[in-house]
Amino acid sequence: MKDDKIVYGSIDDYISGFAPEVQDILQTLRHVIQETAPEAKEKISYQMPTFDLHGNLVHFAAFKKHIGFYHAPSGIEAFQDELKVYHASKGTLQFPIDQPLPYDLIRRIVQYRVQQNLEKAESKAKKKR
Repeated sequence: MKDDKIVYGSIDDYISGFAPEVQDILQTLRHVIQETAPEAKEKISYQMPTFDLHGNLVHFAAFKKHIGFYHAPSGIEAFQDELKVYHASKGTLQFPIDQPLPYDLIRRIVQYRVQQNLEKAESKAKKKR
């Protein structure tokens, strides 16, 4: 039996599968993450664009009615007051696809996650000494 599930080789492959207006949103989101976490490496994880910095930093994905942004539960807790206007669950935010994304908020969440991942990596390194 043939598996028809799409397997993405890169973030470019992922983004290219969407309508031009969605591609623009995804490319802007990607650029914001790249600017905020320039040391992070791009990859595909869970069939979603992912940025890795000493472990998964953030993921994002496009859906019919929203852009999913996945950043670990701690990101929700740290920014909960600002996130009340969005659908949020454990480590997930949903931004309506027909509204501008809150790029400043996304930058701050990514900065927060970078700090968390760096602290975690430093802690692991100290334990190995």
